Amino acid sequence: MQIFKAMNVSSSGLTAERFRLDLIANNIANAHTTRTEDGGPYQRKSAVFAEVMDGARKSGQGVRVQGVSVDNTEPRLVYEPEHPDANEEGYVAYPNVNIVQEMVDMITATRAYEANVTALNASKNMFLKALEIGRG
Repeated sequence: MQIFKAMNVSSSGLTAERFRLDLIANNIANAHTTRTEDGGPYQRKSAVFAEVMDGARKSGQGVRVQGVSVDNTEPRLVYEPEHPDANEEGYVAYPNVNIVQEMVDMITATRAYEANVTALNASKNMFLKALEIGRG
């Protein structure tokens, strides 16, 4: 039904931005994790979004999370010879998570989330006004 299309698009954006915020929180929580189950330090993760298209009408239906990408840049090496994960030269490999970058991404995701909430509320208000007009 076309009347709920705007709400569906906004809700898909809310879901996608929430997933993005969860990944950012996970990156910040693991900014100092030097050992993972896979071995080596934690690697930064980010969400990959894809547009959802209506094939017949060629119109957008929202956004979805297509996957999670792993940042394969080199870890930060810090000289700490007393650390249990230090290599034979005394360097510890820390995750490639930049807290400033994560905070910028968090602000961006929060703004996108707020924009989707605003669009959702605008749609809701238009429906309410249409109902008031219909009552006469």
